[in-house]
Amino acid sequence: MKKSVQILAVALVAITFLTSAATNGYKVGDTVKDFSLKNVDGKMMSLKDNTNAKGAIVIFTCNHCPYAKAYEQRVMNLDKMYRSKGFPVIAINPNDPVAVPDDSYDNMVKNARQKGYTFPYLFDETQQVARQFGAARTPHVYVLNKTDKGYEVAYIGAIDDNTEDAGAVQHKYVEDAVNALLNGKTIPVTETKAVGCTIKWKS
Repeated sequence: MKKSVQILAVALVAITFLTSAATNGYKVGDTVKDFSLKNVDGKMMSLKDNTNAKGAIVIFTCNHCPYAKAYEQRVMNLDKMYRSKGFPVIAINPNDPVAVPDDSYDNMVKNARQKGYTFPYLFDETQQVARQFGAARTPHVYVLNKTDKGYEVAYIGAIDDNTEDAGAVQHKYVEDAVNALLNGKTIPVTETKAVGCTIKWKS
């Protein structure tokens, strides 16, 4: 009986920790701490490397998730639309490759080459960056605005309002947020619910 209680206590602590990791993190208006992660080209990359950027579209995503696959072309389109305007896409894979081998670094490299990614695809091997951001899903987006204080979170959530059909989208949340920042206007919607696969945390 005593052993069962101890196991239950450990399980509750673990659940609390994992829940906290998924729900805590940056809020709109917070300044983001810089990070350094390995890109698919083998080089380390950080936010400060984007010296000429006005901001960034940080997207936690992966190879295997059906939602991430459904949004892949839309993510590529976002980079094509906004990189030249100062808001490049920075994709980050936070998943544990032991839990999901398709999301290993080697498979990230293959996927990026096959699809012709024009943006960095970084591997969050320790999952520390995903925890700092409070990311919980793939895809999960953070639009960052570069200010005198650093990169501030301007929008958190989904890319748009239709996970299945890009042609039926009515609200393009990320585009609306970036366009508002580029034009010095108020972002119409600063937070939505990210819809996608849960991040596969290390056990």
